[in-house]
Amino acid sequence: MKAFLHLDIDFQPFEQGLKFDHFTFSGGELHVRITDNLKDIQQVCITSRPTSFNDIGSILLAADVLKRAGVQNLELFIPYFPAARQDRVMVPGEPLSVKVYADLINGVGFNKVTLFDSHSDVTPALIDNVEVISNYAFIQEVVKQREHYHLVSPDGGALKKVYKLSQMISPDTVVECSKVRNVKTGKLEAFKVYADDLKGMDCIVVDDICDGGGTFLGLADELKRKNAGKLILAVSHGIFSKGTEIIKEKYDQIYCTDAFPGKHEGVEVIKIENLIKGEVLGNTID
Repeated sequence: MKAFLHLDIDFQPFEQGLKFDHFTFSGGELHVRITDNLKDIQQVCITSRPTSFNDIGSILLAADVLKRAGVQNLELFIPYFPAARQDRVMVPGEPLSVKVYADLINGVGFNKVTLFDSHSDVTPALIDNVEVISNYAFIQEVVKQREHYHLVSPDGGALKKVYKLSQMISPDTVVECSKVRNVKTGKLEAFKVYADDLKGMDCIVVDDICDGGGTFLGLADELKRKNAGKLILAVSHGIFSKGTEIIKEKYDQIYCTDAFPGKHEGVEVIKIENLIKGEVLGNTID
């Protein structure tokens, strides 16, 4: 018998999960207690949207409970992987954070770990028994009922994914863009759009993460200079740490999924549970 344990009560992408208590002791220690009967349950999938060490800690504690109860097969479904952007050491003295998180997850020995639209190939390479659900179904939802549009890659990091995506959804063209980031200050500059004239056609900018939005704000101005029509932003993980008001001034529509926790005004959220049904689960990256 298979069951689900949804550690984030606001994120339950599968059928009703096991009942549990989750709290913090007065000394600051996390605690998880599963209150449902685990007899005869041999397979459990833990779901969560971790953004911190505490969230990862809750996963580790829950996995320990399940193992002690005799559950033989443990899976983990975490659409957003924390520290995925810290996948290289840019400045001496910094940690390789993504590996620290990955080592903690690997220590559990999950039979399968499922991610959604990982930031780069580094994270899947570090995690044992990993499957990555692509952003295909998400972007298909964004572009449905649109006949003509440019698919825009905001920078070199997104280009490989965008070209793969274009083979599935058939945009009029793929527009390549670039930027320069000062690794010491984090400042973005020198945005470029490698197209002479976008001919007033809608432009759908696709990426995995929107945090502060600096990339997309700078890019929007350059796209308009190249005669872009409506600007649509589609990001799998909408962090929006500086809010969405400024981004909404530049973009006609903004889409994201609920892979990252939070509620954002003016953003159309497409639920993960609607993207992982049926054959969508087959859209994985080896």
